[in-house]
Amino acid sequence: MKSFPINEGVPGFLFAGISAGIKEKGLKDLGLIIGESTCTAAGVFTKNRVKAAPVTVCRRRVAKGVIRSVLVNSGNANACTGTSGIEAARAACSAVASEIGVRDTLVAPCSTGVIGVPLPDSTIVQAVPRLVHAAAPGNIPDFAEAILTTDTCTKIVPLREQVAGDTIKVCGVAKGSGMIMPDMATMLAFVAVGVPVDAALLKKLLKTHVETTFNRISVDGDMSTNDCVLLLASGMPGKTVTSFRSKAGRVLDEMIHETMSRLARMIVVDGEGATKLITVNVVNAASRSDALKAARQVANSCLVKTAFFGEDYNWGRILGALGSSGARFEMERVALFFNGIQGVRNGQALTQHLKKLHKTVTKKEIELRIDLNAGTQSCTYTTCDLSYEYIKINADYTT
Repeated sequence: MKSFPINEGVPGFLFAGISAGIKEKGLKDLGLIIGESTCTAAGVFTKNRVKAAPVTVCRRRVAKGVIRSVLVNSGNANACTGTSGIEAARAACSAVASEIGVRDTLVAPCSTGVIGVPLPDSTIVQAVPRLVHAAAPGNIPDFAEAILTTDTCTKIVPLREQVAGDTIKVCGVAKGSGMIMPDMATMLAFVAVGVPVDAALLKKLLKTHVETTFNRISVDGDMSTNDCVLLLASGMPGKTVTSFRSKAGRVLDEMIHETMSRLARMIVVDGEGATKLITVNVVNAASRSDALKAARQVANSCLVKTAFFGEDYNWGRILGALGSSGARFEMERVALFFNGIQGVRNGQALTQHLKKLHKTVTKKEIELRIDLNAGTQSCTYTTCDLSYEYIKINADYTT
């Protein structure tokens, strides 16, 4: 798949990102996506029982399968703010709806930032006319910048493909660096599709590909209160994609998976304080559930993650994490490989490759292959190490 210049935009969508004054130092903190006509939409949201106000409002509005605009603020999560938080989210959306001339319920809110602080909705409402005026097809970078919190970079994936002489464009934008082990999505992610797509198919595409991308990453094992992934398809005139059986449907299926996969990887690479990208690949598990349990437990183990940060070839920590995962296996049959170099066979350490093994864990990217020798199922989880910098970032987050 080929990329396209971001300034070309995605057919049917306008983007904006400005500084509204939610953050200090004039940083961008208010983003907007506008459909040039009503879009089909699908969403998945955090499974945390503590849900932010915008998640509650957004989920209800996206459930109808159509929206016109998405309003995103950073610097304030609008979480644990009670009924006033719901009212603030609705007020901000109402201002956008009034400005672009649509019903309030066609504008969906998303927020990210500090928990427990009232959303400054009056500040947002005041900035909305300027935000809408700034919306343009090529302003994807401004939008991507406006939704960041502790991220060190924007995360944008623009892809295009030709189908029967027509161009399909898909562009994904995400933010996320900490509180990443979502069990459904990541902090915030938005994927715009430049062709009309049937609402039922759009929902199926999102559910299918979230499971194998955003649901397979971890930075710190903590689930956010604000997690949200929205998949939006253009409402502009054109042939609607209605089935996986069509050529356009198959291509779109591949494009959405690739977009989400790249965004998920970017989030882990940009994990708070991360110095290593670690791929945990569990193979030959007794069931899919066992493969997932094993991969997730190892990927989230603080002892495993800190060992990789310290470039310590500590295979015992991996076996310990496996044993507590709930996956079915016999330790005497387990094999471990580090970047293809075998370190454990039949649950016991091999000593002939120790120098190579110690050297390979100093690399920036490490593939840990865990062979349970218990069946035929597999699962891949992407994670990162846990460093001193992670502690510093999160110790100083609100102070």
